[in-house]
Amino acid sequence: MIAKIIEWSIKNKFMVLLATAFVVLGGILAMINTPLDAIPDLSDVQVIIFTEYQGQAPRVVEDQVTYPLTTAMLAVPFAKVVRGYSFFGFSFVYIIFEDGTDLYWARSRVLEYLNFVAGRLPRGVIPSLGPDATGVGWVYEYILKDTSGKYDLQQLRSLQDWYLRYELTSVPGVSEVASIGGFVKQYQVEVDPNKLLAYDIPLSKVKQAIQRSNNDVGGKLVEMGETEFMVRGLGYIKSLEDIKKIVIAVDQRGTPILVENIANVQIGPELRRGILEWKGEGEAAGGVVVMRFGGNALEVIRNVKKKLKDLEKGLPEGVIIVEGYDRSGLIERAIHTLKQKLTEEMIVVALICVIFLLHLRSAFVAIFTLPVGLLVSFLVMYFLGVNANIMSLGGIAIAIGVMVDASVVLVENAHKHLERDQGEKPHSEIILASAKEVGPALFYSLLIITVSFLPVLNLQEQSGRLFKPLAYTYTFAIAASSLIAVTIVPVLMTFFIRERTFGRETSKRRRVQTWIASVFSPPLLVAAAGFAGVELPDWALVAALTISVFAVVCLVSQKIMPEVRNPISRFFIWIYRPFIHSVLKWRKTTIFLAFVILGGSVYPATRLGSEFMPPLNEGDLLYMPTTLPGISITKAKELLQQTDRIIQRFPEVHHTLGKIGRAETATDPAPLSMVETTITLSPQVTYQKVTVKRFFSDWPGWLKKPLTIIWPEIKNGEILHEWRKKKIDRFFSTWPGWLKKQLAWIWPE
Repeated sequence: MIAKIIEWSIKNKFMVLLATAFVVLGGILAMINTPLDAIPDLSDVQVIIFTEYQGQAPRVVEDQVTYPLTTAMLAVPFAKVVRGYSFFGFSFVYIIFEDGTDLYWARSRVLEYLNFVAGRLPRGVIPSLGPDATGVGWVYEYILKDTSGKYDLQQLRSLQDWYLRYELTSVPGVSEVASIGGFVKQYQVEVDPNKLLAYDIPLSKVKQAIQRSNNDVGGKLVEMGETEFMVRGLGYIKSLEDIKKIVIAVDQRGTPILVENIANVQIGPELRRGILEWKGEGEAAGGVVVMRFGGNALEVIRNVKKKLKDLEKGLPEGVIIVEGYDRSGLIERAIHTLKQKLTEEMIVVALICVIFLLHLRSAFVAIFTLPVGLLVSFLVMYFLGVNANIMSLGGIAIAIGVMVDASVVLVENAHKHLERDQGEKPHSEIILASAKEVGPALFYSLLIITVSFLPVLNLQEQSGRLFKPLAYTYTFAIAASSLIAVTIVPVLMTFFIRERTFGRETSKRRRVQTWIASVFSPPLLVAAAGFAGVELPDWALVAALTISVFAVVCLVSQKIMPEVRNPISRFFIWIYRPFIHSVLKWRKTTIFLAFVILGGSVYPATRLGSEFMPPLNEGDLLYMPTTLPGISITKAKELLQQTDRIIQRFPEVHHTLGKIGRAETATDPAPLSMVETTITLSPQVTYQKVTVKRFFSDWPGWLKKPLTIIWPEIKNGEILHEWRKKKIDRFFSTWPGWLKKQLAWIWPE
């Protein structure tokens, strides 16, 4: 069957090339649109029920709110764990569902069961669902800072609640914007109980009077002068005076009793259960952007930053938005590191192919498997909803070395057949025979490697969510390379594995025309378009020159060297033969030594440590101490500021954003005794950027881009900031410099 697929591919080259082009295009689009994050989301599928019960103690909240909700949620389908937490004035109920449950299906089921339990709750208590987010949804935090000194924390909090919050929730991918810090403005009526007793007025009557007086009403229509007018009664409270003049009752003489007669009316802050602090300088008001479940974290953060930049123009003069925490830096660093390592791996594999084959066009056929296999992996990742993160891209990195194996063997076998049959058979028949000879075995060997990671796909819960992306991408990459090895690779072999591109019958004029069209036309077309005023991207000329270099490689005649004359192959065969002869001669000794080595590895294996999560240098730290329960808000504020001020003294710290208590979101159940300080570190080394004037600095971007690769216009100058370094005492530290210099390369001080 595999041999027939190879034969069909070579006989239908155009169809195979067209299909490959569509797959490559789809892979590029999938790679651009695949969500990016630093690590996989390990959170369970959970729904949060948040309920406020103002002014009530935790025991009352537990008995009257949390317990009825928890018992009702136990009956929700596919719910495996239900947890309830009761605090002063509010309740949290977490319903954790089985793996694979759709989040929005789970939310709809919870809403159904909330309808049943609503009648068992105290009057006026209305439970609500938390945002459709997970434990890693806090992607961005910011504060509002007043540089003019004109605005207090209450005004800054009002700007956050009534201006920024609603605008940011409109950003695609944002589930909620939680406010924290500052003071929430309240109209406070402090009733004097002695005056209530003197006037014989119950407290409920005062509350009822204020509620009735804060209302607009409609009075239908009135027709006058052939025009109808809508009748309205305007009664919304707009100032303290409006509250003071509210009539509660009348005394025995008919004199109205006003609110100001029995209470002190003032503006004050709402009871606070959370504080935000900035760099040890004092309290701040700000917000937390919570990303929706399954969103693209990097894209959401970029859109939020863009929206904040637009909203900052509408803030009062002197008020600015300062970034407190930004996960995009971690994501970009993690993805950049993986991209760099993947590129390095691909370059090393390409160089090895070139060195061992000593034929550039043949090496291209082998290397072609890498980018196409990578794009196929991204295509499947996109349709399966797998994010690009350190685990999923790590699977591709593991697979790179194996992906080219089949292509290299196919190319080497083609070289053998050309060495033996060239001139006796048509070129395409030689390639077909060589591919059919080893293609089926290579295909099945790659399939065996493909299924090696299938047990990882059976992992469940957190371990499954962590390692499944790696297993998916590894499996996709190897499976793609096995398909490529029996389809497009044999087709490319018919084009590229040959000593001469042109046949002997091709005229000299035709060869010159082909050279001009292939090598010189791409950069000339780009230059003509650029000088004609067409706006070109900076990489246009670089891409054209790359195409020209590739054309030169394809057109230049290259001798296919037999294996017996290849110096690299001869060297390694010379080393390998004595070893293989020795182990075959001493078979029992070889097997015995193998078992000894295997047995000797048992003890070290038992002494190895274990970690669930791989170490990750995030560039940020989270400091989370706890205080004794029952700490007051005043003492909590003092303690948080002192802690942040101490941390801020370290020169490696760029800024600190401290939080004690909870933000106004159901995703944060932190009590007032829990401190969370986000410590953002400065880069290990910060250089001054020096602009260098070059002879091409005034040229258009597309024209000077190739030159900037060799002569960059921006260089690193002197060090502006650097982390402190701790000197390590070595046994050679007291030696003379010329003597210890060589040892310092191995054991740096």
